[in-house]
Amino acid sequence: MRVRDWQDILEDVVESDADPGGWRAVGGDRANGIGEDLYFGHPAVGVFQLKTYVKNPYEVQGVGAEVARKIDDELDPLFPEEPGESGMFGVRQGVADEDEAEQAATRLEEVVKAHADAPTTPDAFFEDVMDAVESPAYGPMEYDQYGRPDQVEDLADTFEGAEELLDAELDDLIDENVDRGFH
Repeated sequence: MRVRDWQDILEDVVESDADPGGWRAVGGDRANGIGEDLYFGHPAVGVFQLKTYVKNPYEVQGVGAEVARKIDDELDPLFPEEPGESGMFGVRQGVADEDEAEQAATRLEEVVKAHADAPTTPDAFFEDVMDAVESPAYGPMEYDQYGRPDQVEDLADTFEGAEELLDAELDDLIDENVDRGFH
């Protein structure tokens, strides 16, 4: 297992050729220390774990790794099939230039108008928005911003070695970047 910067992991997700709507995620507070744990999974790509913390209001730092090459029968129930209480997530790369931004805005405007004029569901609207902004990864997510969902705990137990290694790497990153105050 290779520990990398959390943004490199997201780059792998963005660049995968997998069905964008096939991703699922769970996340919540870290068990030990500041920050959050997040697991992304896709049956055709695998499972990735991220550990991040907010260094300041403008910067998130963290580490991550690929922890499984596929979602098997043991892992499948730990990822949501349908939007839970937390709902959905999406990953999006920034636009390259003004022309691309205008095209994305036009596509998004058309989707919003179409859904405003016809009966729709929240899931259909979300999926159409993700298609309009060309999201490379989106799907149901179970996330607890104030705690740690059972699924995150179960995934941490399943990938105990990765959990310990990523915790140590994130703690080193935090110690390296915090030069005053407390955590």
